[in-house]
Amino acid sequence: MQKLRIRYAKRGRLRFTSHRDFARAFERAVRRAGIPIAFSSGFTPHPKISYANASPTGAASEAEYLEIGMTRACDAAQVREALDAALPAGLDIVDVVVARPGALADRLQGSEWQIALPGVTVEHASSAVAGFLAADEVLVERMMKRGLRTLDCRSAVQRLAVRLDDTSAAPCAILDVVVRHDTPSIRPDDVLAGLRSSGGLELEQTPIATRLAQGPLDTDEGTVGDPLAFDRDAP
Repeated sequence: MQKLRIRYAKRGRLRFTSHRDFARAFERAVRRAGIPIAFSSGFTPHPKISYANASPTGAASEAEYLEIGMTRACDAAQVREALDAALPAGLDIVDVVVARPGALADRLQGSEWQIALPGVTVEHASSAVAGFLAADEVLVERMMKRGLRTLDCRSAVQRLAVRLDDTSAAPCAILDVVVRHDTPSIRPDDVLAGLRSSGGLELEQTPIATRLAQGPLDTDEGTVGDPLAFDRDAP
């Protein structure tokens, strides 16, 4: 009867929550909040929840998306408050809108990432970025279900810049990265592997990746828009 599109965040220690862990937590939250969610038909009905392009385990995110089917029309703001209260702190519901025609997945064309590099100076990171951007192709390997696969991470990167984390007393460079969603999608780990191979990036500590946005990609500007804007602004 109604479809809702939901933006949620994974913050702090909850960034280590896997997609399966979040799915279980979200289904429990739906039951706890009394959300009238619809179920599939058949011998083993499942709640109508559709996830879109989940971030990798260990990455924080401010822009994860899912859709739920409802048995009756509900106020989106009330659903957001109820679900947010039912989820643990760190798994936070940011926005809920009533879905309009069109597939949400088609709007998720790119992601904007912030990657903190503790212990890495801006000078060293800038040198690695320059080498990466100068290359026509940067090949990295990733182990997938069907075995080791070689990916070109350079072609997916639409924008890559370096800045200083001025909130940290120790050296810490920040990478601002916009990547196009390919199949398979290029992840922050792939970009870092490419920076090591093409630019000589050396990491002293574990990097922290945060997805700031995902949505429509402007390839000319290298920016990512709001995928829920059409639903929110529709009359």
